Amino acid sequence: MTAFRLRTRRIAEALEREDLAPAATLSVNSVGRAASEEPDPWRTSFERDRDRILHSKAFRRLKHKTQVFMNPEGDHYVTRLTHTLQVTQVGGAIARALSLNGALTEAICLGHDVGHSPFGHTGEDALSEFVDGEWRHSAQSVRIFEVLEPLNLTFEVLDGIMAHPWKVENPARTPEGAIVRFADRIAYLAHDALDAIRAGVLRPSDFPAPVLDTLGEPGREWIAAMIASVIETSMERDEVAMDEYTLDVMLELRGFMFESVYLRADVEPQRIRAREIIRNLVEYYVTHPSELPDTYRHDDADTLTQVIDFVAGMTDRYAISRHDELFRPQLF
Repeated sequence: MTAFRLRTRRIAEALEREDLAPAATLSVNSVGRAASEEPDPWRTSFERDRDRILHSKAFRRLKHKTQVFMNPEGDHYVTRLTHTLQVTQVGGAIARALSLNGALTEAICLGHDVGHSPFGHTGEDALSEFVDGEWRHSAQSVRIFEVLEPLNLTFEVLDGIMAHPWKVENPARTPEGAIVRFADRIAYLAHDALDAIRAGVLRPSDFPAPVLDTLGEPGREWIAAMIASVIETSMERDEVAMDEYTLDVMLELRGFMFESVYLRADVEPQRIRAREIIRNLVEYYVTHPSELPDTYRHDDADTLTQVIDFVAGMTDRYAISRHDELFRPQLF
């Protein structure tokens, strides 16, 4: 008798059929990839996608992208990378509890924010000035994996990434994609609140009474309460959902965070500066397209799109550094 038990892709696929819920998305039932590939001998298609995203350059850049606080001095503030890992933990916990496909859920979670611009949503707003309608990081995430750093991901992963923001009207086509919408909001509300407390912007007692009464103390109690609501309500309704009362409390918390943290008056100079950096960089490269790196030049895109691809892919510190090189007078 050997000490190990071999697990091949075929065995993993059989285990999915045996162990996962009827609503779960089975890897063998995937719509597939844009380009056909030979199956991996050890990993299901969704496990393969998860690993590809984790090893991508776009994923690595998240460590130097803003979540809420721009260039924080402390070591414990959330970055876009740590937020992504927290979303993956929350999403995985919900998927396991509901017996849905954990690998698919984790792949969507890991890839959901790779398209974020420098300076978080402030950068997203700045880029929207250059396009018709609204520039969305979720669409840019899909563009990265399809064009800029093509990984040939499955349809279900790309669909979940595209649909993860609540403002996107068409929801994900899988229950695993629906989980990510909740996981993203649960993770950022809880950890952004802790960052605000750490920064001295808020005190634990400042949060609305319904939030504290329903969810408990900021941090792990909030996360546990919101995860429990999704699990229990989903089991009752046969769809991924949160009960109305907890959802209302979560929306009240979100509104409070926007007013007291995200859009507070004292950081408006930072937001103005961030928008200026993004705007100046886009305008510069539009008039100097020959300075774009070769990896951002694509025949399928016009100059402005190529420039936005490049600027959106910058980390915060690279955007600041490049802006200083281009626009700050040099002293000799």
